[in-house]
This record gives sequence, C-alpha cells and structure tokens, in this order.
Amino acid sequence: MPENDVPKKEYLEQLEKFNVELVKFQEWVKSKQLKILIIFEGRDAAGKGGMIKAITAPLNPRNARVVALPAPTEREKTQWYFQRYAAHLPAGGEIVVFDRSWYNRAGVERVMGFCTDGEYQEFTHSVQEFERMLVRSGIVILKYWLSVSDEEQEKRFKDRITDPTKRWKLSGMDLSARSKWVEYSRAKDAMFEYSDINEARWNVVNSDLKRAAHLNCIAHLLSTIKYKDLTPEPLKLPPRQKAGDYVRPPIDSQNFIPVLWPERKPLDETPKNKAEQPDAVSGASKKKKRKQKKKH
Repeated sequence: MPENDVPKKEYLEQLEKFNVELVKFQEWVKSKQLKILIIFEGRDAAGKGGMIKAITAPLNPRNARVVALPAPTEREKTQWYFQRYAAHLPAGGEIVVFDRSWYNRAGVERVMGFCTDGEYQEFTHSVQEFERMLVRSGIVILKYWLSVSDEEQEKRFKDRITDPTKRWKLSGMDLSARSKWVEYSRAKDAMFEYSDINEARWNVVNSDLKRAAHLNCIAHLLSTIKYKDLTPEPLKLPPRQKAGDYVRPPIDSQNFIPVLWPERKPLDETPKNKAEQPDAVSGASKKKKRKQKKKH
C-alpha cells in the first residue's frame, strides 16, 4: 500500500461510519422503491473489485447485487447488444452494481478488435439514447471511472504475479492490454465525449491510493441522493420456547465436521502431575496449612 494513502486505522474508522450510512441509504432506496444502477469501469487493476466490495459489504444482498458478466455466448452475440445487460437492470427498491458493463464495446472490444467498426459506430450512437431511456423509466445511473496511473498498474500486475491468491485476476488479455496503453487512452477519451451525458455523467475516481479512493467514492455515492434515516427501531427479543417433552437426538448421531480450531494442546504437553498445576499446588498448600493448624 502506498505510504501516502490513508492510514489503515483512520480508513477503518471512517469506513465503519460509512457502513452505517450505506445501510441508511439502502433502507431509503427500499422505502421509496428507487432503482439504482452503479457502473464501474476502468483499466485492468484499477481497483474495481475492491471498490465494489467496500460499497456492498454492509448491504442486504436481497436488495443489492453485483453483476459481472462473462464473455458473451455464441447465442448472446446474435442478440441486440444491450439485451444481456438489460436482464440485470434494477427493479424498484434495488441497487445493482455492474463490474464492467456495456462499455466493454467502447474499450476492450474496440481496442482488441472484438467488434467491427460498424458495431462500434452503432454503439456510439445508441448508448446515449439507451441510457436516456433507462433514466426516463426511473433508473438512477451512476457511472464511475477508476483512473489508475501506468506506474501503479504495473505495481499491481507484479503483485498479482507473485501472490498466488491474486494470480487469477491476471489474464493474457490483461498483459496484451499493457502493450496498447495509448490505444486504451484514446478509446476512453472518445467514450467520454459521446457518453458523458447530463442524464448520466461520468465520475472519475483517482484510484492510485486504494483506501482514499474507497472513501472518496463512497462519500460521493452517498451525496447523490438525499436520504433520511429509516433504520428500524430495535426489536425486543422474545423468550425462547421451553423444551417441554422435546428430547434432542444423541449428539453422536450427527455428522460434525472435524474441530481443528481452537487449537488443542497435544496430550504430551499437558502437565504430568498435579504438582505442576497452579490450582493443584494452591490446593495442596491449603490442605497442608490446615493440617499444621490442627497440630498446633
């Protein structure tokens, strides 16, 4: 983590406060039956996954979900381009977060040659009307572009190569994209020109400092909608039902998983005699003192 990022203690304290506000935000969305669509785009290793986790962690998954679609199937390739995304749009009271979206056509598909010039040109003309149509239907669209520098992206790529738990995040496509950095920049600039509409503006987040980016983005997200605290009042826990004539089945009739934690000391590490046990020593000492008192 870069040294000039938000200190971990400060970050966790502020994140805890934001978690409370995010829950209030969601309760308001549910109460008012709002439809919130949050789109995250950015270069590879820009931090989209971590950002989405920070936002959705405290939310009720029944009303907040993340959509991260794989490459289109052969059947989906024959559909209207926006069709497979439209199936995941939010209903009333829902928050949907897209980890990449239809803007794949503006970025990776355009740069890597996965679409024709005609398909790309059609996208540049139709995406504005598509999003305006969504807004007219009552969907609030929040678009975020996570901006990462060349140097920071390289550091994160190297980290993914050396860390086995992160290596799955790195693909051959990511490495190929590195050699097309300028082409991706041009594609992103063009995308902003034709898709940064008043109804759904692009919001750029500097993501070189991950913790700072999380806090800045959450603060902005919470500011987009005026919400009130609708947190339900604390419930009173009723008394547990009495067992009555119910008898639990024998514990050995159930298939428990092995208990590996908490770690248990091996038998040869247990005290060999009572004299080594503090409680036994104190007990023996007390008995000895009592006998001495009786003799006196």
